[in-house]
This record gives sequence, C-alpha cells and structure tokens, in this order.
Amino acid sequence: MTRALVPPVVTEGPDLTKLRLEVRAFLDDQVADGRFVPHVDTWLTRWDREFTRELGRRGWLGMTIPTEYGGHGRTFLERFVVTEELLVVGAPVAAQWVADRQIGPSLLRHGTEEQKRAFLPRIASGDLVFGIGMSEPDAGSDLAGVRTRGERVDDGWRLTGTKVWTSGAHEADAFFVLARTAQPDPADRHAGLSQFIVDLRAPGVEIRPILSMGGDHHFNEVHLDGVFVPDERVLGQVGEGWRQVTSELGFERSGPERFLSTFQLLAEAASAMDEGRLPQDVGLGRHVARVAALHQMSFAVATALEAHAEADVAAAVVKVLGTTSEGDIADYVDTLTATGWVEDEELYRLLHAAILQRPGFTLRGGTNEILSGVIARGLGLR
Repeated sequence: MTRALVPPVVTEGPDLTKLRLEVRAFLDDQVADGRFVPHVDTWLTRWDREFTRELGRRGWLGMTIPTEYGGHGRTFLERFVVTEELLVVGAPVAAQWVADRQIGPSLLRHGTEEQKRAFLPRIASGDLVFGIGMSEPDAGSDLAGVRTRGERVDDGWRLTGTKVWTSGAHEADAFFVLARTAQPDPADRHAGLSQFIVDLRAPGVEIRPILSMGGDHHFNEVHLDGVFVPDERVLGQVGEGWRQVTSELGFERSGPERFLSTFQLLAEAASAMDEGRLPQDVGLGRHVARVAALHQMSFAVATALEAHAEADVAAAVVKVLGTTSEGDIADYVDTLTATGWVEDEELYRLLHAAILQRPGFTLRGGTNEILSGVIARGLGLR
C-alpha cells in the first residue's frame, strides 16, 4: 500500500473561522495604533515580551495546555489559526515562539508533575521564554553528533559543551539541552542521549552572539562549562533523549512559520502591482497558489498532531516545500524590482530584510538535504 506523504486535507469549520476573524481584528487594531510594524520572519527576528504577554492575557498562548496547568485546553487546530494570523500580519512573536510551539507539548508528554506546574502556567501567560539547545559546532544537521556531555554527580548532572545557532538565547530564560550521558555506541549513535532543562542565567553558562550579515543578533553560541542541573530538571528518562527530541520535531517543522516567513513581502508586492508601483506579472499567481497549498498541508499535519498520529514524515515534507517557497518569494520580488520598480520605501524595507534572512530558511530546523533523507526513509526508499 502506498503511504501518503501528507494527511488528507481538512476543512476549517465555522468556529475556527470565527476565531481567525477575532485574532485578525485584534491585529488590525494593533497595527493601526502603531503597536508594531509588520515585518518578515518575525518568529525569529522580532522580540516584544509585552506583546507576548498581551497574547497570553487574551488566551492565545498555551492554547493546547490543559487548564489544570494554566493553559486553555483548546485544540492544535485553534492554535494553528491563531499562529497563522500572527505570521500573516508580521507580528513580533519571537519571544513566545519556541516555548509555545514545542516546549509546552514536550513538557506535557515527558515532564514530571513538578516540571509541568513550574513551567507551563508561565508559558501560557507569556512570562517564560525558552530556547532550544540541539545543534552543535561541526555537526551540521547531524543531531546524533552531539558532543555536549552530561556527567553524573551528587543530586544531579554537570553539563559541558557548546550549542550553536541557539535562537534568542540572549533573550530567553531557559533552554532544553540535548547531551550525551553515556559513551557513544558505534552501532547506535542515537543511544545514550538525554535532555535537560537549563537556566540560561546559571553559573557556567556563557552566551556569545552570532551576528548575521546585516549585523542583527538572533543566533548565539551557548557554552556550558560544568553547569550543574539538578535531578528534578532532567526531562523525561535518562538515555531517551533521541526519542524525545524526534517527537518534538513534528511540532517544530510543520507549522505555518515554515511557509509564511516572507508572506508580508508577497502581500506588499501584490498591493504594489495592484497600485501600479510594480509591473504586472503572472508569476505572482504561482506563489500565491503555493502558499495556499502549503496552508492546506500544514493544517492537515496540525490535524494529525491533534489526533496524536505520527506526523514526522509529513512535517518534513511541509518544512522542505515551505522553506523553499519562502526563499523563492524573496528571489521573485527581488527580480521584479529590477524590471521597472517605482521606488517604494515599504517594499524595499521588507525585501531587504527577506534577502538577508533568505539563506537561513532551508537550514534551520534541519537542512532540506537531511529532511529529504527523512522523507525517503519514511517512504521506505532507503
């Protein structure tokens, strides 16, 4: 039997549409009041903790967290609608993104009762910001190439190593760290890995900025020099880190942030064509159609996650196609501006930012080459 790459398309019901319009009206008011300026790639580049807290006050963070842990007990589909509207308008959502997207679900699945009560209510309120410590120097997208070590000591562990490309570590309060807690087995490189919840202000943590080509600071190296982590901050089971991490990746790779990072640029280009600031071009329709198709695919994966179905391969498909499309949008508008552009400050601002961010689209969350292998294995082709 042939395996489908993506779950079947699901229709958005009236309750979801009502929620979507409610969020859209709020965001329209925020823009009109000058609360934020729409931008591209805002889930990585635009931090505004007060805006995040406002979303928490409105019940739009921690939506899938049960009410007993300070969340709202809503569905992944409701969360999808909210996050999609935030990205479409280019809102400053970087502060909540990692915590809301994958830390919360991981704590619900693998955390202790104490961990859930300590962290989940603060994630839902927007008061706790998390990062992710997976990637390491010289390892590329080889997540099993972890060299950060976890050494057993009295009442806990000492972590030593370096994480790289840690988005927002300089702004975050804590992060999940994947570390090797047993000697690597050449026959099974995935064994002997564990996850830890690490305070980014703890003794022994050093955060070094990685500046982008435009001089912006989003990424970091995080050095751990014998950082003590108590036993109660081990996430899940020691030695089960690989299984736990891979279960997170469906949340990380399939969301609307994987195809909407340059949507604001596409929308502005469409408006510029309509108003005569850019030449008419039929290629616009191709990119609009791709975004529409990716919306349906990502929504279908959210439906699978809601049903607790396996979605790792489908998430990889959305990530590969979505991040490719994001970059193609930047290239397309860049080409258009060379064929008869009327000088336009807003379009230029968005295009300039998109071009600078463009190289990272197909790298973060796993390179397209690595994810193509994930898809091939899922289909039984390798």
